Amino acid sequence: QVQLVESGGGLVQAGGSLRLSCAASGRAFSSSAMGWFRQAPGKEREFVASISWSGGSTYYAASVKDRFTISRVNAKNTVYLQMSSLKPEDTAVYYCASNPYGLPKSTPNEYGYWGQGTQVTVPS
Repeated sequence: QVQLVESGGGLVQAGGSLRLSCAASGRAFSSSAMGWFRQAPGKEREFVASISWSGGSTYYAASVKDRFTISRVNAKNTVYLQMSSLKPEDTAVYYCASNPYGLPKSTPNEYGYWGQGTQVTVPS
């Protein structure tokens, strides 16, 4: 089993920054691809970013590329999402997801484990 706990969300003004963290417990974190997804009210869950088990490969949605950075520290069983130049359209619940022994895909159904989510609000 894998447990994921996100933290770091909050209210931030447009143009500001936040860093989300996702702490993992259980097996195989260092062998797991990790992803960040988000879901705004009334919308489907969408891909934000993903990272390979080694951290050597990262992928981003076009809407966040050059503003967000995904990273991981396997020794701490933690993955991060550094968000900058935040916009009101970034407002959503952000979820961390794990794909043990898998690839850093962009589709939610590739990930077997999910956290509870953390709210990010960027008022307009």
